[in-house]
Amino acid sequence: MKGKLIDGVALAKEIRNEVADQVIDMRSKHNLVPGLAAILVGEDPASQIYVSNKEKAATQVGMISKVFKLPNDTSENELITLIECLNNDSTFHGILVQLPLPSKINEGKCIEAISPTKDVDGLHPVNVGLLVSGKPRFISATPAGIQQMILRNGYNIEGKHVVICGRSNIVGKPIANLLMQRLPGSNATVTLCHSKTKDLDGFTRQADILIAAIGQPKFITHDMVKEGVIVIDVGINRIDAPDRKRGYKLVGDVDFDSVSEKALAITPVPGGVGPMTIAMLLNNTLKSAHLSIKTNSLI
Repeated sequence: MKGKLIDGVALAKEIRNEVADQVIDMRSKHNLVPGLAAILVGEDPASQIYVSNKEKAATQVGMISKVFKLPNDTSENELITLIECLNNDSTFHGILVQLPLPSKINEGKCIEAISPTKDVDGLHPVNVGLLVSGKPRFISATPAGIQQMILRNGYNIEGKHVVICGRSNIVGKPIANLLMQRLPGSNATVTLCHSKTKDLDGFTRQADILIAAIGQPKFITHDMVKEGVIVIDVGINRIDAPDRKRGYKLVGDVDFDSVSEKALAITPVPGGVGPMTIAMLLNNTLKSAHLSIKTNSLI
């Protein structure tokens, strides 16, 4: 392997420690403990693991954390009623609804029901609009984590050509909007590619920084990148591995072994972007608690 390995586990630990110190400071100075509420609808195993990890991480940094588990047959109105109740509960400064939701529930309506001041996932249209206008309040956790992984490893984003593969509302669109802004840690030239992009290889080979978030295992190969590229692999894909006890293994959207031979730096899967997402979610919850102090001081 040639490229430097960007260790998301170590960096996430560093950020969680910073958050934990600030939680202690907030409790001491303001008698306030940040609170995170997570809503889980149904029995999806992956969602249960994700929510459990978020709850555990919040508790470890000293926050109040509670998971509201609802049955699979919960109606859209019942879910929105719970969200509105949490909006009015001063115990919780952050609210997240674990996605995906059962098909009968409109995800957009539920996200819009969350108070923009408690939307620590950064998905509410108000917070998306603030990001687009260059005045971000809560940046989606994965894009925020990607930015920190690049910056905290000593790489400059300003003036670089960032190519993003994937235009999801959770990763592709917000990271594009974040890195194009005239803000510290951004100021990049951004190209957003997707399933209808013609000559994708032509764009990826131009990238100084390549962000892969397309959900296709090992899609980005050695011939699709240039020497010295920084590669951020957001993908988490399960592929068969008969030689392993579990019968499968996790890989990213990037062919790690071949691409790492050209990369200046690259994230692994697992152990790359994933841990950073939870760390930045905690950071957003802390920020929401800080904002509540400022708001209350004006009343």
